[in-house]
Amino acid sequence: MLFNRHFFSRPLGSFSFCMVLGLLSFGPALGQQPLPTHAESLAKWQEMRFGMFIHWGPVSLAGTEIGWSRGREVPETAYDQLYKRFNPTEFNAEEWVKIARDAGMKYIVITSKHHDGFAIWDSKVSDYDIMATPFGRDILRELSDACRKYGISFSTYHSICDWYHPDYPLGSPGGKTQKVSSNMDRYREFLKAQLREIIEGYGPLGIMWFDGEWESPWTHEDGLDLYAYVRSLQPDILINNRVDKGREGMKGITISDEYAGDYDTPEQEVGAFNRERPWESCITIGEQWAWKPSDRLKSAAESLRTLLQTVGGDGNLLYNVGPMPDGRIEPRQVETLKTMGQWLDQFGEGVYGTRGGPYKPGAWGASTCKGGDIYLYIWEWGEDGQLQLPGLDTAILSHEVLSSGPVTLENSDEGLRITASVDTAEEIATVIRLKVQGDALEIEPREVADH
Repeated sequence: MLFNRHFFSRPLGSFSFCMVLGLLSFGPALGQQPLPTHAESLAKWQEMRFGMFIHWGPVSLAGTEIGWSRGREVPETAYDQLYKRFNPTEFNAEEWVKIARDAGMKYIVITSKHHDGFAIWDSKVSDYDIMATPFGRDILRELSDACRKYGISFSTYHSICDWYHPDYPLGSPGGKTQKVSSNMDRYREFLKAQLREIIEGYGPLGIMWFDGEWESPWTHEDGLDLYAYVRSLQPDILINNRVDKGREGMKGITISDEYAGDYDTPEQEVGAFNRERPWESCITIGEQWAWKPSDRLKSAAESLRTLLQTVGGDGNLLYNVGPMPDGRIEPRQVETLKTMGQWLDQFGEGVYGTRGGPYKPGAWGASTCKGGDIYLYIWEWGEDGQLQLPGLDTAILSHEVLSSGPVTLENSDEGLRITASVDTAEEIATVIRLKVQGDALEIEPREVADH
């Protein structure tokens, strides 16, 4: 085990409530009040809509899943020695950021530490980090600097559970083993010390993206405390709901307002339409979070429709890539992201800075709105080339096809009927902008029947 027990000598911080005046709260807690969400940060993050998730570390040498394969596909002793061969000499932080930017992504979240305990920055409280590898360069430093250079919001993912650390009670595989000796109080101090390093050394961050909260050593009280601690270090930071115990499985929905967290986190699925509670779907471009040779990748069309379904439901999409052992993002992944960016360059006005609805997403497509504009993204038409939508209860002043080919639009008591020509139905989506009277966000959201 490679750990440095010399924690910071200064206090770990206390929260000043005067710093959160004017912030938005999602409701009261039972026994202890969760801190209110920073409203300005939340609004700015929701406008971004599309971000890059990065799962990376020495595990890329094995091509297996990060954290989970320790003690399963890869013996613990072999897994824990991978860092000694980790030398991603082709890593170029600016190249990564340009790939994200060209894909239309507005923020990046990278795994600072996954469940396997390896830190990809120069940690002063652990020697199991990037500086112990042959590479010996601080990945967080280079990536955070590159993000700021190119105007991309920088954030980190940090695992609460740590199957490697001797003080965390559970171990691999998958938290199913109990360590002979552990000290959860000491581990909490270690966790906070690393978070302080990240926020103060590489911040300000857009998000602290937690995971690993489901295991029994972590409690609701721990979640409230850690949320408050992180906010004490950076009052305007956003923190996902996995800091606490309120997440409902992979659906990612917080079950009660008593739990801490600024937004929900559906995993590997598009979240349900929800304008009341902010959310972000995290989904892989392939089948695995970490890089896997010959992984089956989603096509650009599938990826774009996933984004449109997500934004149409009023959520963000955090789309994951797993860089290769040499430090490059796999060319196949880059090509898909490039195609997404080219399409968004043409039609992104209906993605960024918009809200979901008023038509809820479905097999037919999705819709977004902003001011007096409604954007329709349609990829499934009836056999007669028609799509029947419910009426809007407001005047439609005009319509414009932003993609290609003409459409006819009939607005009657029966609803809104859109008819497309063969040339209009595009591979990814037909894009139509409606101008309506009044604010489109005030229109009651409505379901679209399958046809």
